[in-house]
Amino acid sequence: MRHAVLMLLLSVGPALASSEAEWEQFRKDVETACSALAPQEGETMIEVNPFGSESYGAALLITAFEDGAADRYVCIYDKQEKTAELTAAFTPPQEVTMPEADPVGNVAPAEDTRTDAHLVKP
Repeated sequence: MRHAVLMLLLSVGPALASSEAEWEQFRKDVETACSALAPQEGETMIEVNPFGSESYGAALLITAFEDGAADRYVCIYDKQEKTAELTAAFTPPQEVTMPEADPVGNVAPAEDTRTDAHLVKP
């Protein structure tokens, strides 16, 4: 009985796996669908996630403009329907200021601005 189950599992395995040619076609399909949704102005670069998730493909789109600005989008590709949607542009990343560190790399905790007022009984 165990031998029959093992043979059944081994025979199903290759049917569930995708070949490299199928994955390459998937990536081309995602790129084609997402390229069609890319903004017309500026120059857009597309980075396709090689496999996506179980149900969706995904790609990052970055559109660069002549003034140096750039917009970032996510394109979601429905594997079943073979359709794509584009998110709105992300807001520009905020400037991040790193706290000062000592030579070893230790960062002092931020100054505590709380008062002890919460400890005093009315």
